This record gives sequence, C-alpha cells and structure tokens, in this order.
Amino acid sequence: MADTPENPIDFDEWIAIGISKGWCGPPVCYTHDGLPTTAAEDEEFEDGSDPCMHIIRLYEDGAHQQAVADNHSPTTWRNHYKA
Repeated sequence: MADTPENPIDFDEWIAIGISKGWCGPPVCYTHDGLPTTAAEDEEFEDGSDPCMHIIRLYEDGAHQQAVADNHSPTTWRNHYKA
C-alpha cells in the first residue's frame, strides 16, 4: 500500500488505515444515522453541557468541496492542514 504520485492510495485504502489505527470510524450519514457519540457524551449534552464533536466532511468531488467551503467559513479557517 504505497502512497506515491505514481501509485496513490484510493479512498477505501485511506479510510481503512484510519479505522485500523483507531483515528476515526467509518463514514456515516449524520442526517440518517445520527451523530456517532458515546453514552457519556449524550448524557453530558442532555445535562446542559456542550461537548465538541469533531467532524470530517467527505466530498463527492472538487466542486462539492468548494461549495461547502463557500457556504461554511470554518471549513476554510479551521484548515491548518493545507498542503
């Protein structure tokens, strides 16, 4: 699984690495599946606290990525990972 310009990894390989390393879970749909939380986070929220839930948005293509950035300013100003 070499990630080189000549042999880049695809999305399935990339996400599998993240899941196997414990860095993330599988992609889910917030609208249909709900926000993936722990029971403790649910209880904290119900008790009036405001736990942060960090989300990584998946894009259909470059145009979709730009449309989200144009409509959601934190997508731009929180991105300190730019190559």
